[in-house]
Amino acid sequence: MQRTDRTSGFTMIEMVITVAIFAILVALAVPAMLTWVSNVKVRTVADALQNGVRLAQAESLRRSRQVVFSLTNSTQPQTSLTAVGNGSYWAINYIPAMTDGTDTNTFIQSGVLTSQGSSVQIQGPAEICFNSIGRLVVPTGGTGVTGPTCALPTTTLPNGGLAYIYQITLPPHADHPLNVEVSLGGQLHLCDPSQTLSSTNTYGC
Repeated sequence: MQRTDRTSGFTMIEMVITVAIFAILVALAVPAMLTWVSNVKVRTVADALQNGVRLAQAESLRRSRQVVFSLTNSTQPQTSLTAVGNGSYWAINYIPAMTDGTDTNTFIQSGVLTSQGSSVQIQGPAEICFNSIGRLVVPTGGTGVTGPTCALPTTTLPNGGLAYIYQITLPPHADHPLNVEVSLGGQLHLCDPSQTLSSTNTYGC
């Protein structure tokens, strides 16, 4: 009796169908993946901004001095610092307590908020200042940093308090923007502007 051996494997039709199904799945997954990556970038920048502001406040308490937190595009803020909105870096400087020239502006620390090409947008004040007890303040002698000067916040929160609000977004794919709120008393709050702050939802704004 003659036996016919059949070679195992995919036929051309099976291969085409498999590739087509794979392409469909990839097409469905790509938008969701882009959104997820964009939202992660927004959260990373929000955390970095919040940590920088918190460090500035801690330095004001530790040194018992006024300090200024700045957004900047200066890559070497320890030698040249200009405060700008939507800066890619943050910097902390000690504000001179004396105006007679014996006390000078001193760089404390800096950090990175965004990398080039990340498209993360930060809307908020270029500078905020803390007094020696960690509250927001307007220095009488200026900040010693080139650029906008510190002013007290004018935005009213749902609880009635005043605060600076940094809005962090990433067009066009992110669907989860975040805010970093710095209240007049120095409290920091990372929140989702699409949600409402309540006793049961502290993540809302």
